[in-house]
Amino acid sequence: MDLNKSVEQSIRKKFHKCIWSKFTKAINTYELIKEGDCIAVCISGGKDSMLMAKLFQELKFHNKFDFTVKFIVMDPGYSSINRKNIENNSEKLNIPIDIFEADIFNSVYKIEKSPCYLCARMRRGYLYNYAKESGCNKIALGHHFDDVIETILMGMLYGAQVQTMMPKLHSTNFDGMELIRPLYLVREEDIKAWRDFNGLQFLQCACRFTENCTIDNKESESKRLEIKNLIKELKEVNPFVESNIFRSVENVNLSTVIAYKKNGKRHHFLDEY
Repeated sequence: MDLNKSVEQSIRKKFHKCIWSKFTKAINTYELIKEGDCIAVCISGGKDSMLMAKLFQELKFHNKFDFTVKFIVMDPGYSSINRKNIENNSEKLNIPIDIFEADIFNSVYKIEKSPCYLCARMRRGYLYNYAKESGCNKIALGHHFDDVIETILMGMLYGAQVQTMMPKLHSTNFDGMELIRPLYLVREEDIKAWRDFNGLQFLQCACRFTENCTIDNKESESKRLEIKNLIKELKEVNPFVESNIFRSVENVNLSTVIAYKKNGKRHHFLDEY
């Protein structure tokens, strides 16, 4: 059995419950895909987006209603070895990618204040623009369950705010475009297990600032890593801590909140006290 068939079989069998079922549950629960959609599946070359591409291929195979998928890779200035890694993996996994170039890394390389934030915003804008020009009405990104709960805690501990990474969003700058996150309920540990089970090597970190960690699967030091370690420590005391963090933003009791924002307007409990 060739590699691609083996990978697809692993999704259908070994990882059916922990990956495939959670992928389809997110799509159904949050109504991420509708008939007639044209979805740009955005591939960065990492484990998450490559798995997402294979899951979309599987979803198309079981097509319950008509929708279109395009696999888009943006090259923001990858080194030749990183770009080759993406191209080789896409070929091995039979993913027909469409690559377009955007000189983002050079644009943010010399910026000292929040280069990662600026880079992320620029990448999102380029993806929206290219997807819309390609006839798509949605872009799909590979954020998973762990990204969601880490974002919740990062917002609280570093941003002094309660917010979450939404499963879908309307674009504010590109009319008619939406962002969806189909891996919303999939655990990172299961994605890693799928990768390792199939002996796959994806980009871990292709950023110009951290190019020394390209394909070795090492985590870069960051605030997000601090949060990962914090959650890991808390889990040793409370095994339900991850699901509790996730559910906390589904169970917000506004009558016990001092203040909150909605549509840019701030509301305070004294307003109606």
